[in-house]
Amino acid sequence: MSREFLPGQVIDCPYLWTWQRERGETEGRKLRPTFVVAVRGANDGPTHLALLAITTQPPQADRIALEVSDIECRRAGLSDLKRCWIVVDEYNYDVAERSWYKEPDGKPFDRFSKAFVMKIATAFGEASRKSGRRVNRTE
Repeated sequence: MSREFLPGQVIDCPYLWTWQRERGETEGRKLRPTFVVAVRGANDGPTHLALLAITTQPPQADRIALEVSDIECRRAGLSDLKRCWIVVDEYNYDVAERSWYKEPDGKPFDRFSKAFVMKIATAFGEASRKSGRRVNRTE
């Protein structure tokens, strides 16, 4: 798997929801567009990934998600979705160099704008401190 992720990049990933993990499931049920937050470790270490699900289902009242505008959907190559949201109060954690969930030659979608990426990052940071729902995909 490539270590290189571009800012704002969206990939296909078999996302595993927290509720699925709590039921004992170990694999995501389907590929879905997923927003990638990639952080390279110190001294050229591994690339840590926070994978945020993109869904067409409106968020429940107790969940935190950002609606993706039409223009951002087009930028990211998601124009076939009528409406979608990025869920920011949970994420899948993985390490790029050891991931079983990203095909080495898999074609990514396009990218969100820098302004929208900053909005996602802010919402994700705030939600992570509150809920901390993380599904570890390295196990």
